[in-house]
Amino acid sequence: MLGLHSLSRQAVRLGIAVGGLAAAAACGDNTISGPTLDLNLSRVAGFHSLKTALINARKEANGGFDLDMWAAVVDRNGLVVAVVFTGATSTDQWPGSRVIAAQKANTANAFSLPHLALSTANLYAATQPGGTLFGLQEANPTNEDVAYGGNAADYGTSTDFMVGKRIGGTNVFGGGVPLYNSKGTLVGGLGVSGDASCADHNIAWKMRHALELDYVPKGVADGGKDDNIIYDFDLNGVSASGFGHPECSKAATEIGNALPTTNPIRH
Repeated sequence: MLGLHSLSRQAVRLGIAVGGLAAAAACGDNTISGPTLDLNLSRVAGFHSLKTALINARKEANGGFDLDMWAAVVDRNGLVVAVVFTGATSTDQWPGSRVIAAQKANTANAFSLPHLALSTANLYAATQPGGTLFGLQEANPTNEDVAYGGNAADYGTSTDFMVGKRIGGTNVFGGGVPLYNSKGTLVGGLGVSGDASCADHNIAWKMRHALELDYVPKGVADGGKDDNIIYDFDLNGVSASGFGHPECSKAATEIGNALPTTNPIRH
């Protein structure tokens, strides 16, 4: 049973999100700042548009096991905008991947900047022992009250308990990408989980493209052009760029390397 203090904290968090949205709607304010959901992002990457993008991307070849998937979006403040899945029920995909998807969304948002995009795949090599960002994966721990609170029957629906709350968490393998709108503004992050991490990245990239939130300024991949996954580990396990990711399958590698051509970022 939750203690009084835990209930109070949850009530405050929920009250801030819901109250802020209600006040914004009453005032006709479509651009929200501070600890409230970004309404513009909620419209563009809300529940229905996110689910459609996930279902369509999952249907394509991605080099994985063709599994059902989870996806989550956070806004620039780290608040969860939407959580969706592709299966008939929430248990048709790995239950643990719900939180992982949200962690990836949080990570991509938290470690990208208006002028530099970093996907979660870009963080793998740097966070290994001896890497320049070793220890980053321990930063910003997941808010367990948010991750596992509420009614499990609501997980992956428009009333998922995570929506409107900060999930936190840091994840450093493929599947998370930052979101940039048509003005080049960094507006949040998208996370995908449920298959091999390389397939997760491929699906996330395709979803971002479908949502038209891929006006990426520059990154560490493709000569500094974008935040695509980088496969450059040598036989000794060293990434030439320092931002590499292990290969999952030959098919996933080929699909991932081709993403800037098949699903090019917008400028």
